[in-house]
Amino acid sequence: MPSAELDAKEHRLLFQVARRALGGAQPADCTPRDLLSECLAVPAATFVTLYHRAALRGCVGTLEAQRPLVEDVAHNAWSAAFRDPRFPPLPAAQVDEVAIAISILGPSEPLMVEDEAQLHRTLRPGVDGVILSDGRHRSTFLPVVWETLPNPATFTAALRQKAGLPEDHWSDTLKLWRYTVKVLKEPAHA
Repeated sequence: MPSAELDAKEHRLLFQVARRALGGAQPADCTPRDLLSECLAVPAATFVTLYHRAALRGCVGTLEAQRPLVEDVAHNAWSAAFRDPRFPPLPAAQVDEVAIAISILGPSEPLMVEDEAQLHRTLRPGVDGVILSDGRHRSTFLPVVWETLPNPATFTAALRQKAGLPEDHWSDTLKLWRYTVKVLKEPAHA
């Protein structure tokens, strides 16, 4: 996870890139190539979460590191503002009112569990992000979701619902992974 090595200047640059994307700039136009450090060029998986007046306003991300950290942030910030299907595109009038959180994902590890009870004992509330997959059904919750769903049973039931599965779904083809994140919160920008 490259975030451990990022300095204050690199943190600021990530938020500048995200803000440019919120302003409508295409992700490819958001990353200043001449300012990229080695850490910002390392492939990383990120989620960018937008909050308007403390309420969720968009959240989009990637689960696998496929592009440089700074490019992934630009892409996900733009997508959170304009492509999250739960919300209409972010109006220009709200851009300065939106707070940004960037979650940099660590590597995912498979959860080898035999049943629901073992899954609940294995999960670390507040720490683990979880990916669930069964056939064409797939979903994830970032660790921040534990704040609203603190019980492993309700957390996993909601995760299955998000994937389009019944709350109590369990099968031999169900696959689960966990990951941790480093969350960067934007300092006051106004």
